[in-house]
Amino acid sequence: MKLSHVFVGLVLLVGGFFIGRILNHPQSNSQIIDIQELRPVKEVPEVTIPKASKKQSSDPYNTYGYENAVINVFEQSAPSVVFITSTTKSQDFWSMDITEIPSGTGTGFMWDIDGHIVTNYHVIEDGNIFNVTFSDQSSYTAKFVGAAPGKDLAVLKVDAPREKLKPIPVSNSSRVKVGQSAFAIGNPFGFDQTLTTGVVSALGREITATNGRKIYDVIQTDAAINPGNSGGPLLNSRGELIGVNTAIYSPSGAYSGIGFSIPSDVVNLVVPDLIEYGQINRPIMGVELVPDNYVYEDGAMISNVLSGSPAAQVGLKGLSRRRDGSFNYGDLIVAIDDTGITDNNSLMEALERYRPDDIIKIMIKREGKTYEIELKLVSSVDQ
Repeated sequence: MKLSHVFVGLVLLVGGFFIGRILNHPQSNSQIIDIQELRPVKEVPEVTIPKASKKQSSDPYNTYGYENAVINVFEQSAPSVVFITSTTKSQDFWSMDITEIPSGTGTGFMWDIDGHIVTNYHVIEDGNIFNVTFSDQSSYTAKFVGAAPGKDLAVLKVDAPREKLKPIPVSNSSRVKVGQSAFAIGNPFGFDQTLTTGVVSALGREITATNGRKIYDVIQTDAAINPGNSGGPLLNSRGELIGVNTAIYSPSGAYSGIGFSIPSDVVNLVVPDLIEYGQINRPIMGVELVPDNYVYEDGAMISNVLSGSPAAQVGLKGLSRRRDGSFNYGDLIVAIDDTGITDNNSLMEALERYRPDDIIKIMIKREGKTYEIELKLVSSVDQ
């Protein structure tokens, strides 16, 4: 009994010790929480949340310098640009049924108030029915006027109301500078009235037309040109024609930053002839030439002289065969006036600077000797 009283006393003593510690040291590790802190709050203080303010937006019509120039070019020029579709008529041999097969699409632009439209030859070469659609979506049938395959240019004519015939003014492409702005309007992949912008990237490029002839002094641009842009205008910042978009360099067939345009100076020489004659009124001498791969020195060698031609009249000579079957070489044209001739293409390029009835001086090589001959050019249309 005494032991149990002792045990109870120890318990009370120890309990009292710990209670005393807690009461005397309220900030010990065993934190005492005031019960009042856990009482429910009867009123929630009102919190004012500010409303989201509306940001001031700029005027979407408030455009600036360069943008205004681009907008003006498009609005001024778009009504002059048309979407061209060409179709081929085909008749079945057995049923005699006639079907129309789409053969190509591209772009064109108004040349004059008479309804003439300029485009690329390759846009219309496989077709015989042509339809043009203006920017207001009105469509008209066009007729073929003329073509210059060697320049990849062609002319159509449409009979449309006068107010729709808005020619694009033509600039002098010889004044174009690398770095100046360039604008292309066309119908890439059939998306009509598409504007792309860029700069003139280079001048004096050379491309090959569908008939294998070289086109010189071509303008290179990085304004996006894709299938469907062919035949459309390349414009300067005044909305004037500086070229006709005709080709791209692209391994994939889509835009890669390199497009080519036939310079407006060439267009301005060719188109009036196509309208008047249906072909280029080319100055000619009346000779046929040996293919370049058979000529082993610089120059253009004559293979045949046409009877009654200017070349025949001044005594130029072509190839001739000896009795043993070998050939006598024809005259080798090495210069026209002050322009050196290195091959057949350079001869054609040199002649394009002249007009029918111009008189030129030709330098030829014949049997190791050099001769200079004066010759009057004639029109290819009359031959």
